[in-house]
Amino acid sequence: MDQETGSLLHFPSTRYLTMSTPARRRLMRDFQKIQKDPPSGVSGAPSDDNIMEWDALIFGPENTPFEDGTFKLKMVFTEEYPNKPPLVKFTSAMFHPNVYADGSICLDILQNRWSPTYDVSSILTSIQSLLDEPNPNSPANNCAASLYTENRREYERKVSGIVEQSWRKDDNESTSS
Repeated sequence: MDQETGSLLHFPSTRYLTMSTPARRRLMRDFQKIQKDPPSGVSGAPSDDNIMEWDALIFGPENTPFEDGTFKLKMVFTEEYPNKPPLVKFTSAMFHPNVYADGSICLDILQNRWSPTYDVSSILTSIQSLLDEPNPNSPANNCAASLYTENRREYERKVSGIVEQSWRKDDNESTSS
């Protein structure tokens, strides 16, 4: 065991041990936390031996139109993390008032309400909560916001289609508006 890095040797690649910066050390702690105490309904891990890019999954919350959906996200961190939020995007198709056509998410904690106290687990659970509690007053998708406020049945029908699409691997990599 390396005296300086200690538990960092539990990571699957020695590449994590190179170029240790505050952001990378924090992401390693986030990864250890999410493995040790996984939050309900979300998961995430570094992708392709790069601690700065994560693949994540959010499972649609129970008793919501998103129930049974499995939605993929990409999280990209900079060396300014945790002082700056990551860029988080759905890579699965998504129909939601606060998700742009490119998968970007309009969520206050990812913009003007960011705090270094947020970690990967809290970011993912906040996004999962947003699925059932959209803010139609700050829409990223005007069609979804209008349907959510004016025609909930049609909104839920469109969401149901996105949930079904989330089960099909080959259709899961595009974003819908």
